[in-house]
Amino acid sequence: MKLWDKGMKMDALVHDFTVGDDPLYDMQLASYDVIASLAHARMLHERGLLPLDDWQALDNGLREIYERIINGTFSMEEGMEDIHSQVEFELTRMCGDAGKRLHTARSRNDQVLVDIKLLYRDRLRDIVEQVTQFSKTLLGRAEENLNLLLPGYTHGQAAMPSSFGQWFSAHAEALAEALLPLQTAYRVADRNPLGSAAGFGTSFPIDRERTTELLGFSGMHVSAVQAQMGRVSTDLAVANALAVVATALGRFAADVCMYASDNYRFIRLHPEITTGSSIMPHKHNPDVFELIRAHCNLLQSLPGNVSGLATNLTSGYHRDFQLCKSLMLPALTRLQRCLAIAQHATAHIEAQSDILEDRRYDVIFSVDEIQRRVEAGTPFREAYRQVGVELDDGSFTAEAAVPSTHLGSPGNPGITQIGDFLRQERARFDFSRRDKAFSALLGKLPLP
Repeated sequence: MKLWDKGMKMDALVHDFTVGDDPLYDMQLASYDVIASLAHARMLHERGLLPLDDWQALDNGLREIYERIINGTFSMEEGMEDIHSQVEFELTRMCGDAGKRLHTARSRNDQVLVDIKLLYRDRLRDIVEQVTQFSKTLLGRAEENLNLLLPGYTHGQAAMPSSFGQWFSAHAEALAEALLPLQTAYRVADRNPLGSAAGFGTSFPIDRERTTELLGFSGMHVSAVQAQMGRVSTDLAVANALAVVATALGRFAADVCMYASDNYRFIRLHPEITTGSSIMPHKHNPDVFELIRAHCNLLQSLPGNVSGLATNLTSGYHRDFQLCKSLMLPALTRLQRCLAIAQHATAHIEAQSDILEDRRYDVIFSVDEIQRRVEAGTPFREAYRQVGVELDDGSFTAEAAVPSTHLGSPGNPGITQIGDFLRQERARFDFSRRDKAFSALLGKLPLP
């Protein structure tokens, strides 16, 4: 079934190519298509465009379909072009002519736009919660290993003293800061496109403010044209946010892989989260963190892919937009899986306490030694030269300590302040409007 079918036979190869992989992704939109249809049907009835009996039949039918989607007993039948066609076909089978009236004042472009917006809101919410929880976990690990020292590196070389408290909390703050682009992405996704029809509005006297309220959006795309163009700008805002989270998560994974290697041994990964070798019995490979790093590298290319897809597109709808699904929906799942496994595996990281017993790391205290000599009256350039000579001839003796106590330093990583920032930015997300709206639409049915 095709919503645009006018009885003409379509070339099979063209049909298969234009449908593409949409059926693989459309079931993710199914519950949202029903919820948007519930709001649309109610608005049509309130505007006198749908008789009471038809609205009640549609409302009951949509609720039944929704329950089947949630229970996993609803599927797309052979020959259906997309989930929108399947829902309308099922409604018509259940409700007769009333099912054919649901599409009044609505385009399939409308449906795709609003379904994706609703899905993005919920998936972004899940990612916000995962990012928040993982940041808290890293802060907890920082607190556990607060004063345990390790070398800090620049240019791949041992540079200055750091601490596990500073290391863990730095990655926690990077994730907390990733909530900022997630806020932008959520705000963009939280604008209602429904009612834009094919991108130029409709002659029916619909009430777009009402569907905005019914679906719990904070506002709407005022221009019907921008509602269509907003497809890519929404995808790009979400892609940018995912890429920022992936950058923070991937860098942590890369550190873990390096710190767990035999040449560093700053941390130990518990054997249950490592893999072995088919030929080398001594191997404990950090595969989980390597794969997190690889997945995150792919996610960092997402904004470029979305932007490239939309290059040189004029205003209005283009079928090019269809490919955004194959970029965005797997990316959301990819990031959520990475966050989940990182949350699990980080509990199995054991910081080592004897790292600085290795004399090769004496050099990281050279700057502190220069400071001590300057404070004792030696000019900085002379102190710098003296310590350099001692490092070269091997006579330098390190005084292992953490004199840095300013906020953000190894001795005072600012765990409390980072935690406060995390809570403050998390509190800027308000999901209550969505929950109240969905609860009103669905009644006793479970929220997606």
